[in-house]
Parts: sequence; structure tokens; C-alpha cells
Amino acid sequence: MDDGLVRSLSMGLSQKGVRDHNERLLLSLLQRHGSLPAPDLARLSHLSPPTISAILRKLESDGLLTRGDPLRGKVGKPSVPMMFDKNGVYSIGIKIGRRSANFLLTDFTGGIRLHRQVTYTHPLPREVFGFVQAGLAAAASDLSHSELARICGIGIAAPFDLWNWHDLTGPNAAEFQSWKNIDFTAEMARFTDLPVFVINDATAGCQAEHLYGRGKQFRDYAYFFVGAFVGGGIVLNNAVYEGRLGNAGALGSLRSVGPSGESRQLVDTASIHTLEARLRQAGHNPITLWNNPQSWTDLADHVTPWLDQTAIELAKASLSTCAVIDFEAIIIDGAFPPVIREELVKKVRRAIETEDTRGLILPVIESGSIGSDARALGAACSPVLSQFMLNNN
Repeated sequence: MDDGLVRSLSMGLSQKGVRDHNERLLLSLLQRHGSLPAPDLARLSHLSPPTISAILRKLESDGLLTRGDPLRGKVGKPSVPMMFDKNGVYSIGIKIGRRSANFLLTDFTGGIRLHRQVTYTHPLPREVFGFVQAGLAAAASDLSHSELARICGIGIAAPFDLWNWHDLTGPNAAEFQSWKNIDFTAEMARFTDLPVFVINDATAGCQAEHLYGRGKQFRDYAYFFVGAFVGGGIVLNNAVYEGRLGNAGALGSLRSVGPSGESRQLVDTASIHTLEARLRQAGHNPITLWNNPQSWTDLADHVTPWLDQTAIELAKASLSTCAVIDFEAIIIDGAFPPVIREELVKKVRRAIETEDTRGLILPVIESGSIGSDARALGAACSPVLSQFMLNNN
């Protein structure tokens, strides 16, 4: 990779990207609504029309906004909606998971310009960071010099305790445990000067769903992402809530009960790793779940009982979550094909009907819409949100 190219061009936008409050307010409104004319922005923001006009001109001259087609058919001069210029900002999102890693280059509207993925039995730091460096090289060759200057940063989504829950032995086990002491920012600084933002992987998935998926329909909701290990996120007052230490919405740690009455966590009872165990016991290679989406249908005899059990556990976890905050919705997504997600959501809805719901206001149970890319896409959101948007929490 041409390190000099990335280093020399990577810091320009991040310096200009520290917008003032009113600029962030308008950008946040446009992100949520897609496009709005100046009068609507003035009404929603409570800013004066002259202030709105001045800010919009500045954001347009900075290359962040573009004009839509005039809205005709009303009395008076046609209004012109403003919207994000998709080429105004680029961001890189990296998901480091227990079975796969993803590298995304996204534009200002969340569109994916570059997508790379690697699967593995266990993530080892040297392999993962080699994959990341190769992704940066691909991004550098894919963008022009002016586009490279508009990369605002790198978001990394990873489980906060990635080094836990493994069955490795020998030298690889020691290398796997080294994740505990890895400083992501320092590792990335070896080959790029782009600012780095680290976020919990399930929280990142929630962020992607909130910005680009079903999340815009609800003000307060809980989000479950069923990956190799299930996790979650929380949205309050139309914003993802990360918590004091960034670990809010650690729904995978909710209590569950094992078959003999022993205390367990949701990660032990509603995660894809339990399906992997079923497959290994039956003589199948579970890596096919990550490499071949069609395999989920081909392995229906094993997937169906796993779905039944996972639905029961998610139903109980959803009700426990709503006992703390009366969420209006539960959104469920995961690292599986859409048809599996829809079936799981149906089963969760049915399972909730059999539970004791006294004292609860029942939420609606809805499917997520992003899928396997949610965590990497949410990671890519982090630099953009930090530099350009308001945080209601």
C-alpha cells in the first residue's frame, strides 16, 4: 500500500469536519429525513431563515450537501430540497468478529463503495490486521486523490471481550489471548494517520439499523444481533445509547437457565455458536454457515430446532429488557440469510404469546434490515457521527 498517499491526504477532512452545533443540527435532520428544503429545516431546527440559508451555503460549498429538484405545485417560489452529497464524505468500517472480519468503504449516505470479507475459525491479530491493511490498500487504489482527502476516519467494531470464549490450545491460544492487550488505535497508526474510533460490535449493528434501516420508525427500542455470539444495543430518544463505558445494551449477558437449571447467559443459549456445535456433532463443517448462505436452507434439519430454541430465549430476553425500559419495539437481526431472520422473528412473536407478561407493555417485534454487514456499516458511521452529527444522548 502507498502509505505516503494515505497519510498525506487523510487528515484534511477530519480537520474541517468538526462542525459547529447548528451545522451538526441541520446535517442530523437531513440524515434522518433524507432531504428537506430550507423552510422545513427552519421549522424543525427553530433557526431563522437567514441562519439556515447561510449554513446551507457553507455546507454546499464544503461539498457536503447538494441540491435536489425544485418542489413545484405550491403557492410561491418553488422550494429546493437539500440532501447529502454521497461523495462529500467517505468512511471506513471494520468489523472484527469471532468467525469473520469485514472491511467496508462507505459514502456519506451509507452506500458501500468497497466490500471485503475474510472468514476464519478464530481471529488471530496478525491475520486480522493484515486483512485490514490489504483493505486500506484496495481503498487507496479505488479512490481518486480528491476522494481520498474526504475519508474522515476508521471505525472498528469488535466485541469488547474478544479474547473470551474459545477452545484454542497451544501457540494460537496465546496469540488469541493477546487481543486483551491490543490497542486498536496504536495498531492502526502503524499504517495510517486516519483517526480511529472503536465501538462494541453489537452497538455498531444497532447504529447501522438506526441510521439506515428500520430504526427510523421508532424512538426507543432494543436491538438484538444474533452473530456467533448474540449481542445487542439500545436506542433512547432517537439516538443509540452507548453508556458510560460504551457497553450499554450488552444484552448477550442477560441471564438464562440451562437444561439442568444452571445459571447461564443469553450468549450460551441464543447464539450461532450453539448451531455450530449441533452441526459438528452431526458431522458437518460449520464454516459453511459463514461462507455459503444457501447452506442454512440445506441444513434445515439442524437449523429449525436451533431457531425454535433461539426464539424462546430471545422472547424471554425481550420481555426482561422491556421490564427495565418500556421499549416500543424489539428489532432482531443477525448474521444469517434474510429468510432465516424472518422465520426467527415469527417464532419470537409466537413465543412471547406463551410467556407471563403481567405488568409489561408489550413491544412490537420487528425484523432488522441490514443483515451481516450491520456491524461493519455501523463502525463506518462512528467517524461520521463524531465529526458531523449531534448526539442526543
